[in-house]
Amino acid sequence: MTIKKDPFEFLKQGTIQVTPEEDFKKKLAKNKPLKIKLGADPTAPDLHLGHAVVLNKMRQFQDLGHTVIFLIGDFTARIGDPSGRSKTRPPMTEEEIKTNAHTYFEQVGKILDPTKTIIRYNSEWLGALNLVDMIKLAGQVTLARIIEREDFQLRLQENVAIGFHELFYPIFQGYDSVALEADVELGGTDQTFNLLMGRHLQEQYGQEPQVIMTLPLLEGLDGVKKMSKSLGNYIGLWEPANQAFGKLMSISDTLMWRYYLLLLDKTEQEIEHMREEVWHEQLHPMNAKKQMAHGIITRYWGHAEADEAQKNFESLFQKQDYSQAQEVQIIGKLESPVWIVTLLKELGAITTSSEAKRLIESKAVHIDGQTITDFKAEVTCAEGMIIKVGKHRIYKIS
Repeated sequence: MTIKKDPFEFLKQGTIQVTPEEDFKKKLAKNKPLKIKLGADPTAPDLHLGHAVVLNKMRQFQDLGHTVIFLIGDFTARIGDPSGRSKTRPPMTEEEIKTNAHTYFEQVGKILDPTKTIIRYNSEWLGALNLVDMIKLAGQVTLARIIEREDFQLRLQENVAIGFHELFYPIFQGYDSVALEADVELGGTDQTFNLLMGRHLQEQYGQEPQVIMTLPLLEGLDGVKKMSKSLGNYIGLWEPANQAFGKLMSISDTLMWRYYLLLLDKTEQEIEHMREEVWHEQLHPMNAKKQMAHGIITRYWGHAEADEAQKNFESLFQKQDYSQAQEVQIIGKLESPVWIVTLLKELGAITTSSEAKRLIESKAVHIDGQTITDFKAEVTCAEGMIIKVGKHRIYKIS
């Protein structure tokens, strides 16, 4: 890969902050491969497009010859990252964690070069800590520093409980950097506290502190909160291309430009030019959104998948041709009548009952043209039944 720009300027492009910049320049000046760390807790089976923002940056490091380490937080997932959380995350079982982590390597392979990607699990070292090790580790950080976190401060002010185990999360994530001897750690802006903890602990353990690189957070389908597995407003990298295309077409026209910027690397100038074309009615917003969805599916799923997904979308939603709806065979697997939530889970339209409740309350679930408004409703399945979930997901019972 030939880089015309200075490596520092090239890698800094698209980031929110590089801290400290001078340290980063010094590390690059050594002209040897740096260890680049990115961690993700397996709190759901899918990585999503929000992860793609930082994974794209990881790929740039990889193409420049640096060593990239994708860290699966199978140990820290038992605690749950408190970043941005207004309450304690429900604990996950070991089986759930294993199941969710299983597909991560294949998913990151959509963006990273799998032959050059090191996969590690933080249970390797965190699970081996004994009580003496834990006391020594906890002794490197003060309580005052931990509760500086904005999310902890808010919960204290609102008299919302903080689990004692949550205080260990940033310490454990920081210790991951010690165990890996990371030179650079990447993360979203919501991870700044955790990333800085890595710098602090590396210094305490006599290591050269890592540089932290934060990238912008991608808003989820609602256009308000960050894309999140736990909030259900995400597009998984392992979802069928047709379903991902439909979800992309459901976002607002305003959010569309943000996706162009963060997922397709369009420049501000290119986006402004497209905005002007829309403003002067030279480009229809629907066509601009189709271009965005096609571009994203091409980049993360493949060109053939993007063509097929767009064709499927146009047949379903513009021509109302339901013969192209995703066929799901469920007859014989479920007793009929079946609770609407169970049916939606079987279709793969939702993963949680709370997500179903939200969709039903917002009148976003339709069966054969009729809106479902009762969360407790039971449905009699029939051959050819058409089920619409949200704006752009349609299923046909076969």
